[in-house]
Amino acid sequence: MHRAVGPVFRSVRKMATSGAEPQVLIQYVVLRKDLSQAPLSWPAGALVAQACHAATAALHVHREHPHTAAYLQELGRMRKVVLEASDETVLRELAQTLHQRDIDHVLWLEQPENVATCLALRPYPKEEVSQYLKKFRLFK
Repeated sequence: MHRAVGPVFRSVRKMATSGAEPQVLIQYVVLRKDLSQAPLSWPAGALVAQACHAATAALHVHREHPHTAAYLQELGRMRKVVLEASDETVLRELAQTLHQRDIDHVLWLEQPENVATCLALRPYPKEEVSQYLKKFRLFK
């Protein structure tokens, strides 16, 4: 497995030093902070899994978009920003706003409970989506 990844990283380094800087794309992930706090107190691993599910789903659902393709072609340059939403209501409100503004995203629903735990956007240039995310802090 490590051998298969090595050539990709070498290729990324070559592209990055070729003089033409590619557009910086960021995948934003918004995770519910209340899941980590009492009374819910989810373990860290469960929270990380929710973020991974949402990020992977957003990449898969929007895999045909040129930004997603470019993001995945440069594995060594991938950027993710993980933000926190205070609770499920705030997360669902963000999803609704993004939907109304035609911002591609996936709202991850944990099953079988159908509880919204995390939201991930497909990769975007920061300036295209930062206005919708500026009220959210980095996840701590």
